[in-house]
Formats: sequence, C-alpha cells, structure tokens
Amino acid sequence: MNNNYIKKGSKAFWQVSLTLFLGGFTTFALLYGIQPMMPLFSQDFDITAAESSLALSVAATTLAFGLLLTGPLSDAYGRKGIMVIALLATAFFTIVSAITPNWTMLLISRALVGLSLSGLVAIGMTYLSEEISPNNLGVAIGIYIAGNALGGMCGRMITGFVIDYIHWQVILGVMGAQVLLAAGCFWYFLPKSKHFHHTPLKLNNLFHGYIHHLTTPKLSWLFLLGFLLMGGFVTLLNYITYYLLDPPYLLSQAIIGLFSFVYLAGMFSSTQFGLLADQQGQSKVLWITISIMLLGILITLIQHSIMIFLGMLVLTFGFFGAHSLISSWIGRLAQQAKGQASSLYLFCYYMGSSILGTAGGLAWTSYNWQGVVAFISGLLIISLAIALWLKKSAINY
Repeated sequence: MNNNYIKKGSKAFWQVSLTLFLGGFTTFALLYGIQPMMPLFSQDFDITAAESSLALSVAATTLAFGLLLTGPLSDAYGRKGIMVIALLATAFFTIVSAITPNWTMLLISRALVGLSLSGLVAIGMTYLSEEISPNNLGVAIGIYIAGNALGGMCGRMITGFVIDYIHWQVILGVMGAQVLLAAGCFWYFLPKSKHFHHTPLKLNNLFHGYIHHLTTPKLSWLFLLGFLLMGGFVTLLNYITYYLLDPPYLLSQAIIGLFSFVYLAGMFSSTQFGLLADQQGQSKVLWITISIMLLGILITLIQHSIMIFLGMLVLTFGFFGAHSLISSWIGRLAQQAKGQASSLYLFCYYMGSSILGTAGGLAWTSYNWQGVVAFISGLLIISLAIALWLKKSAINY
C-alpha cells in the first residue's frame, strides 16, 4: 500500500476531514435550510405546498445534472481548484436569490445555486477516496456526511427559529456570506491532491465511463438505493412542517425548528456505521440502516408531537448511516473514473430528492400525513429488498 495515503490519527487526516466536513455542512445548510421557508413561499406567492417545494427541487435537479459534468471535469483538471470555484459561484447566486423580486426569479437563482454546488458535491467523496488510506475511508466519509447532517440541522433549525422575526430574504443573504467563508477555508486548508491521476476530458471516454458504471451490477443497485432513500428522507422533511403547523398540533415555526435536532442522530450514525463497515463490510450492515428508517416513519403515525419527533430521530439515524455506507462502498468498488462513479451516485441521490420530494407533495395534498407515510414506506420496502439481495449475494465489501 502506498505510504503517502493519509491515515487516521495524523494531522493531515483531521485537516482534510474537517475541511470536507465544512463542505458537507455548507451543502446541506444551503439546500435544506430553505424548507422552513416553504409555508411562507406558499403565502407570499400564493402557491401550493407542492409548488413551494420547487424551491428545493429545482436546486436539487440542477445539482444532479451538474454532477455529470463537474465530476469528469475534476478527473481532467483536478479536485481542489474546482471545489473552491464552485463555492465562490454558490455564494454569488445565493446572494442573488436573496434579492429576487418574484417566484420565477427565485426559482432561477436557486437552480443556479444547485448547479454551482455540484462542483463541490461531485468531488468531495472522490477526493477522500483518493487521498485517505482505504483502511480509514469509511470513517473519513462518515465525518464528511456528519457535516451534511449538522448542516441540515443548523439550516432548518436556525431558519425555523428566526423566520418569524427576520425576512427570508435576509436569511438567504446571510447564507451566501457563510458559503463565501467556506470557500476561503477550502482554499487555505485543503491540501493539494497527491493521488490524482489526470484523465483527458473526451466525450467518448465520458460516455463509456458512465455506461461502464451503470452496467456494473454492484454499482447500479447502489445508485438506485441513493435515489430511493434520499427521496424518502426529503419527502419527510418537506411536508412535516405543514403537518405540524396544522391542527391538532398548531406548533410555531420556532418549535418545529427544534425538531431539526434529529440531525444529531445522523452525525452519530454516519461515523459509527462507517467504522462498523470498515470492520464488517457494507453488505452486512446496510439492510439494518434501512430497517431503522422504516421503523422511524411508521412511528410518526402516532399522533403525538413527541412520538413524531422520535420517529424523525429514528429515520434520520438510519438514513445517514445508510448514506455513509453506500458512499464508502462506491469509493471502494469504482476502480476507474472514480469521479464519474461518485457523480452518478450523487446524481441519483439528488434526483431522488427532486422527483420524489415533489411527488410526495401529491401524497400530502390527497391523503395528508397518512399518504406521506405510505409513500415513504413504499420506497423503503423496495430499498430493503435490494439491500437484502446484496447481502445474500455475498458481495464482500
């Protein structure tokens, strides 16, 4: 094994892990901090809950398609520079979104935010899989995904707390400033790649690389799992605010914001399941995390705010554990064009957020919370069947 790989316990390991942790934090805070604003969008722009969810869905969609380009770009031109440029562009378009005068312009600016973020999201896990020792990759990616969890928590919670007192445009402006700070940290602290191998950017190679990954059974099933699991998780978060604002709960946005503490469970599970996977293998553990998610969504059917919080906690614990396992699994399985493999997984992941997150709004409109639970449960049952098949197939990762 190459001794130049970064190993757990070294200064470089924590420098890289914490910088990427910040990147994960920034991504989720910016994407999902907008969710508590959705009821206000419905009021201010006279739109439905499903239409309001487009503020998240368009960003997730452009992010997903951007991944198909920025991943290969990083294979050709390197990792760090593209991540820094991506954060700078994200900061600019986030500030633009804070001053847009109408719903259409807000959606356009959010689409550009998602496209810009793709330059960070596509490359973060690839950078880790190249620079971190394979024996410590699970925990490194777990830390990165813990940043996702903390960003999602802080984005939703802080926005939920202040949305009754500070206009949503001001909040978006502050988010833009935070992304600008993250760009400076990436430029200053993140080491240059030592194991990056230049791959010329040719459309023919790009096409064949994607076809190779999509037709590799071990990878294609993991791509599908990303689509299903992220879709279920985002559907929960998109419509739980509407549910808790309505009778019999009638909770305030500030109280609902406290429910975002469930992301702390994701911070814990992503690192712990990452460690467990390094020891036992992903295939032996993944089905457990999906079962935990299914239990969590069913608990939310109990009509008590504490039980709803508990159900969200359990589902979040399972989701970030599953995301950590799948992410590190793909890093191990992809033997060529790693940037493309990560991009394809995250493309499916964010398309799940976009397509299924908006489709869940139809379930909410037609059948209220019971419809949302049935929708998410169906996604998780399919996911569990896939995970059990992977386990039975004895894929030794």
